[in-house]
Amino acid sequence: MSKLLTPTFPDYELIDSGDFEKLERFGDYVTRRPEPQAIWHKSLDEQQWQKMADASFLRTSSSKNEERGEWHTKSHMPDRWQIKYSYKQMHLNMRLGLTSFKHVGIFPEQAANWNFIYDQITLQRQSGVQPKVLNLFAYTGGATLAARSAGADVTHVDSVKQVITWSRENMENSHLEGVRWIVEDALKFVRREVRRGNKYDGIILDPPAYGRGANGEKWVLEENICEMLECCAELLEKDHGFLVLNLYSMGLSALLARTALRQTFGNTGSEEMGELYFTDRMGKELPLGTFCRFTRKK
Repeated sequence: MSKLLTPTFPDYELIDSGDFEKLERFGDYVTRRPEPQAIWHKSLDEQQWQKMADASFLRTSSSKNEERGEWHTKSHMPDRWQIKYSYKQMHLNMRLGLTSFKHVGIFPEQAANWNFIYDQITLQRQSGVQPKVLNLFAYTGGATLAARSAGADVTHVDSVKQVITWSRENMENSHLEGVRWIVEDALKFVRREVRRGNKYDGIILDPPAYGRGANGEKWVLEENICEMLECCAELLEKDHGFLVLNLYSMGLSALLARTALRQTFGNTGSEEMGELYFTDRMGKELPLGTFCRFTRKK
């Protein structure tokens, strides 16, 4: 059965959404950003949005799918700030910043998966396993830090060196250490890991619709996801372990993700799939991506 998951995240709030935009609070500051899935109308008027937003992202293109643009900020808005997230014994301190691609350094809906990752690793350790976790397309490392907080040995792979630096800063801010950092094209890395015969107890995938590797390698989700999953099927331990797959592109469903995982992995054990979302102050539920995850147990 499909699930709808929304995490409890005190330092984040979806204030309003609509007309292809969203108004969000990250800690002490409010941002205004494009959101292609907010197809309904805003509940607050334009004057209220302008008054509340400390930073507003304006596209340099008229396309609703174009993410590049620039931020317009009020005088008190810093370039960088921090927010916190806690779950059980996991205490993350994430540095945020305004990027030219509308992102701020965190996808807060992913906290629902961070909790899952933390719990799975805790259970593995209780069963006598010292978990090895692979985080692919790992961005600023929320899932990496969740895994490390639970005691896993984590390999963090991203093709952008600046993002790895950002992730390392988040690790240090969260009083953690010991992550293995890899600046490389994710597909190239997993191919090599398969040849080496390496195995992992957990794998996390956050693939973009389109991207470039560290040396210009081209990634197109529809063209490359099958090979990526085939490699991950070789890397994941056969008798136990977990996998989390996130999809952000509009039109890619959780059912699609589950079908691909079932065909590639065979035994997927206990499965969960569905959508990640937040509800704004007026009760409008904004979908922010689909997920499919499974757990194998000995």
